[in-house]
Amino acid sequence: MANIARTMCAAANPDGRTKQQLPDSVRQGPRKASRDVRRRQLIEATIDVLAARGYASLTIGDVARQAGLSMGIVNFHFSSKETLLAETLRYLAGQYLDNWTSAVAEAGEDPAARLYAMTAADFAPSICEPRTLQAWVSFWAEAQSRPAYDALYGEQEAEYVARLEAMCADLCEHGGYDRPAPSRVDARVINALTDGLWIALGHTPPPITREQALRALHVCLASFYPKHFDADGPIN
Repeated sequence: MANIARTMCAAANPDGRTKQQLPDSVRQGPRKASRDVRRRQLIEATIDVLAARGYASLTIGDVARQAGLSMGIVNFHFSSKETLLAETLRYLAGQYLDNWTSAVAEAGEDPAARLYAMTAADFAPSICEPRTLQAWVSFWAEAQSRPAYDALYGEQEAEYVARLEAMCADLCEHGGYDRPAPSRVDARVINALTDGLWIALGHTPPPITREQALRALHVCLASFYPKHFDADGPIN
C-alpha cells in the first residue's frame, strides 16, 4: 500500500481469540520442527500478540507463551525483540506482495480485470482478516520513529505504486478516458482509499465490514472508469 511503510499456538489468547491453525509440522515439539518451521511459528505468534496487545506491550515472554515454546527457543532463532519484529514485518510484507501479484497473474490481459484484481486483492479474506490487519496497524503506528521499517518495506512500496500507476495508465489508454495526467492521480487516490480502509478494518471493533470496504473501492473505481466499473464492481 503506497507511501505507508508502516503497517497492522495451543491455548486461547488473553482476549479469548484462539490461535491460528497451523500445520502439524509447525506444532511439533522443539526437537522435530525445522529451523524455518520454528521461525514461522514464532512469527505467527508475534502477529497474534501484536493484534492482542499492540507493539509497545509485546514482550519475548508473550511470544514464547503464545507459541507454546520456551524463551530460550525464541532467543535461539531471533537475537532480540527488534530482530523478531523486523522479521515479522518482512513476513507480512511478503504475504502482501504474494497476494496481489498472484491475483494480477490470474487476471489475464484485460486492463480493467488486472486493475481490479490488484486493488481488490487488498480485501481478499486470506489477507484482510482481523489479526493481520491489527498487526499491520501496530507497525504503522511505529513507522515514524523507526526508519528501519521504511527500509524493509520501501522497495515493495515503490514496486506497488509503479505497477498501480501503469495499470491505471493502461486502462485509460485502452478504455478511452481522456483526462489530463490521470494515471498518477488515480493511482494515488485509489491507494489512499485502500490504506484508509485497512486502518478502519484494523480497529476493534471495525466500523465497517470487509464487504463495505470492497464496495467503497468499487465506487472509487467507478468514479474514474465508469465504462468499466459501477458500485457493484466490474461491468461485464
